[in-house]
Amino acid sequence: MTRYILKRLGISVIILLFVVFIIYVLMRCLPASYVENMALQLSQAPGAKPYEEWVRQLNAQYGLDVGIVQGYFIQLKNLVTLNFGDSWKFTVPVLEKFSEVIWVSVAMGAIALALELIIAIPLGILAATRQYSLTDYAVTTGALVGISLPTFFFATLLKLVFSVKLGWFDLYGLVGRNHLSLDPWGKFWDIAAHLVLPIITLVVVSVGSLMRYTRTNMLEVLNADYIRTARAKGLPERRVVYSHAFRNTLIPLVTLIGGSLPSLFAGALITETLFAIPGIGYTSYQAMIAGDIPFSMFYLTFLAALTLLGNLLSDIAYSLVDPRVRVGT
Repeated sequence: MTRYILKRLGISVIILLFVVFIIYVLMRCLPASYVENMALQLSQAPGAKPYEEWVRQLNAQYGLDVGIVQGYFIQLKNLVTLNFGDSWKFTVPVLEKFSEVIWVSVAMGAIALALELIIAIPLGILAATRQYSLTDYAVTTGALVGISLPTFFFATLLKLVFSVKLGWFDLYGLVGRNHLSLDPWGKFWDIAAHLVLPIITLVVVSVGSLMRYTRTNMLEVLNADYIRTARAKGLPERRVVYSHAFRNTLIPLVTLIGGSLPSLFAGALITETLFAIPGIGYTSYQAMIAGDIPFSMFYLTFLAALTLLGNLLSDIAYSLVDPRVRVGT
């Protein structure tokens, strides 16, 4: 196991180096440039230097006056030393801004993922064990509706009903107008109330695919020969389903859940933007729009590393859910 993990970590590092290079090239080719926008603003001031001179000065200041290859190695050195510089847009260190906004997205993503698993897996199993029944059709229809709903449409619908019509929740933001005057518990419940609609949005638009995935894999396992043999031996149906069939369904589910690790920290860009939640998704969107290369580089590299880590954890988890799998071979 240790040898396998070290081997995979080595491969992951090599892949990450290539990914960082691609990300850096894309960042250098962004059509929107913070430097150009800032130079344009500075050049319009009375008695200011020309636009071209400001561009040259700012490029030298931010290290953009070197070639892509040389700039890549500079970025690589900064990555190894954990020196990500200052965000151009937010004018604070990248790690400071990242640590400020990441936990909102993690909380939303973790709660949404937990609710998806609690809802999707039991309903997927129920639909598979009652194939072609009214329950199966209801679960399948609900899953298709959730998959088909665009995030922006469903979020807008929730805001119209629960914020505009009923007035139960605020339209935007993470805190209310009287947040600072509340006690600690009041502040907690104020933030929780503002996260209700975003979390519902995340769950509804994502739970359908996991539900259908569980149902499909469960049906495949239930039609296997060893399941027929278990039933022929007279084992209770509950034991056949949950002790034999569901355990083999876990392997593809582990792959899906392991792949959700990056999304847990990536933030829900559309949802956070629609509800004006200051999470990492909305913040990274603002940084990319502004041409903020330091923050965008760090964020995309962070996601790439999480993706590789999620794949490694999925492979290791295979041996836990199925003893027949040996990751060391």
